[in-house]
Amino acid sequence: MSIRPIKRVSLSQPVIEGAGVHLHRAFGFGSTSDFDPFLLLDDFRNERPDDYLAGFPWHPHRGIETITYVLAGTVSHGDSLGNQGRMGAGDVQWMTAGRGILHQEMPQGDAQGRMHGFQLWANLPASLKMTAPRYQDVSSRDIPTVTDDDGTSAHIICGQFWGQRGPVEGIAADPRYLDIAVPPGKRKTLPVEVTNQAFAYVFEGAGSFRNASGLKPVQTDVIVPGGGSQVDDVGNRSLVLFDRGDEVVVQAGEAGIRFLLVSGRPLQEPVAWRGPIVMNTADQLQQAFAELRDGTFIRDR
Repeated sequence: MSIRPIKRVSLSQPVIEGAGVHLHRAFGFGSTSDFDPFLLLDDFRNERPDDYLAGFPWHPHRGIETITYVLAGTVSHGDSLGNQGRMGAGDVQWMTAGRGILHQEMPQGDAQGRMHGFQLWANLPASLKMTAPRYQDVSSRDIPTVTDDDGTSAHIICGQFWGQRGPVEGIAADPRYLDIAVPPGKRKTLPVEVTNQAFAYVFEGAGSFRNASGLKPVQTDVIVPGGGSQVDDVGNRSLVLFDRGDEVVVQAGEAGIRFLLVSGRPLQEPVAWRGPIVMNTADQLQQAFAELRDGTFIRDR
């Protein structure tokens, strides 16, 4: 068994998207090779309704999948195919945009005005970029939660983990999407498929991703805001990109640690990306935007 060293640690950065939604971006709109097959991760956590209620009005997608995971508040959605609904706390929507869809997402806070969730973008391989759009809407009650003997828990959204399989199926990159919580002071070893890219995004508590002894960090080529080459504890809104291996080791701090652990098989294909559309070539990208302009973007086949 080989523990994954850390390639890079960074903090998510504040950005404004949609009609004025204040959120934090963990990665996206940069080099795609490090996170392949994933393109972007946004943390839309906010306690000020004025900073999120304008939402994400009608916008297109082609060539990707968008995965929305809600932790607090609700997100109402609708699309050009007539689908509509509302996601609440713990719910997931895995949307395969395929050849093209127009949709909108409008967040609303809970009774205290809090809104929290994540949106992850996953690339589609060239063979599926023009497939028919589809949704997998998953209620929180259908997401299995497994708790180990030491109190570590895993919500399994997608993929096989600890003898359970998440409800999202049929995804080309064979991803695993987990919400992991490790209790205070506990050290946990988590399996990761050796051939897959993997990252962790910490959103509660703090801890360290260490070697088996727990005595030394195992990070290599670590980049952190302000410079430096060593990182011990990582906390809220920290993104940890792992190198190769088949295990991740995490040591929880005094308050415990909760994080997304996401992995997937790299597509290793060329990427032509502009805004919400991701294709393989510049010509395909230009064609998509030309179709948006002339009203032929939404296709029957």
